[in-house]
Amino acid sequence: MIEAFAVDAVVAAEQALLATLDDGELMARAVEGLVAVAGARLESADGRSVAALVGPGNNGADALYAVAALASAGWNAVAVHHDTVHEGARLAAEAAGVVLTTDPALLEEADVVLDGVLGLGARPGLPDWAAAWVAAVPESAHVIAVDLPSGQDPMGGALDPDGVLADETVTFSVAKPVHLLPPTEQACGVLTVVDIGLEVDAVPLVRRLDHDDVADLWPVPVASDDKYSRGVVGIIAGGESYTGAAVLAVTAAVEAGAGMVRYVGPPAPSDLVRAAVPEAVHGVGRVQAWVVGPGLDTASRAAGAKAQLDAARDALAGAEPVVVDAGGLDLLDADVLAARAGPTLLTPHAGECATLLTRLGDSPVERSAVEAAPLAHARALADLTGATVLLKGATTLVVPPGEGATVHSQADAPAWLATAGAGDVLAGLLGTLVAAGLPVAEAGALGALVHGVAADRANPGGPVRALAVAHALPQTVGHLLGRRPAPPS
Repeated sequence: MIEAFAVDAVVAAEQALLATLDDGELMARAVEGLVAVAGARLESADGRSVAALVGPGNNGADALYAVAALASAGWNAVAVHHDTVHEGARLAAEAAGVVLTTDPALLEEADVVLDGVLGLGARPGLPDWAAAWVAAVPESAHVIAVDLPSGQDPMGGALDPDGVLADETVTFSVAKPVHLLPPTEQACGVLTVVDIGLEVDAVPLVRRLDHDDVADLWPVPVASDDKYSRGVVGIIAGGESYTGAAVLAVTAAVEAGAGMVRYVGPPAPSDLVRAAVPEAVHGVGRVQAWVVGPGLDTASRAAGAKAQLDAARDALAGAEPVVVDAGGLDLLDADVLAARAGPTLLTPHAGECATLLTRLGDSPVERSAVEAAPLAHARALADLTGATVLLKGATTLVVPPGEGATVHSQADAPAWLATAGAGDVLAGLLGTLVAAGLPVAEAGALGALVHGVAADRANPGGPVRALAVAHALPQTVGHLLGRRPAPPS
């Protein structure tokens, strides 16, 4: 698991640690890690030249000390610097033979570039004096951001397309929101965390599960379990126009290990579910969680549609946890939300999030606005509805309601997963986890991780269809559970 902490919490921790160390010790630790990474990249690329963009703060000093060390190790080194630089770092660079300049044209030959323009305390956006530096970085260079890409919001709010877009970011001891939140994560490249002894005594703002976490979280049955204790999930999905959604959601729930799946739907999707998933039980009954909405057409007048819609409304009015997806989101209004007694997980994509915010809020919201600032809008929807919001995307956010609640951010899926039906599979998977007793936020993060890994394992490096992702779930879960360390002998 990787955790990211708010900037003010990191700064407070740094100040506390600095008070216990000799002057310059903390910076020396950071520089040592940065030099190790930059040196490894130069060696792997058979590079000859390293350059640094040196701003006036501590990040600039880190970068300048680092190129001084690399110059001493034999690489050609250039530092394009601000008028104000750390004096100790400047002296070290001069002694090592680093070319100190204000001319960004000297970046042209750099194989590796260290971005030390701005640090955590900076506002989003590049200052005018740095814009020419960034523009002059050759496209062939491997750009390593020191702590964070300059110009990007340290809190991960919005992406600055004119800021640094790094190939790699070297940060120190703990991740920050910019590294794990969309859309700024894409500007960070590969994240390398160098331990400098910093411990942050605060609740993380962002948490990301990794593959090794699955074994600790996945609901594994024991000998005393039966199909009811393992969790019964009810799925209200599909319609005469979207018959496949029912098959995908029910298949995913069964493949993910639900003790039993109840399906509620009109004739055509019911017939398909009977043929594709003979394990499913049909009709309303007792469940531990509901999935409402994949392929649900709330305006349908076809045979069986009214009964299905009544069941969906009853599920939303009941006390059981509910995963609300796609068509089910159309059933949400102020009265339904006010009456909800059980845990609720909403699973919109950006367009559905914008539609809900427009319908339930005070002003119109465009899809593009959600895509530009996904966390802010997901949090707004969570607070507006009282539900946990799983905002789907290349990076999926799971956002509980309430100020200060930790956000989960998962980026485990290949781009090939952007395909019709993938959301239906995720909904069925989430229903299984919630029915097994997981809190909805934890189920959302765990489900997003496993869904993404299953997509990759279904056809590594190539196209994948949604049904293949559902069928890959058992092997994926088994693979991830197998990562559990063996108990000591």
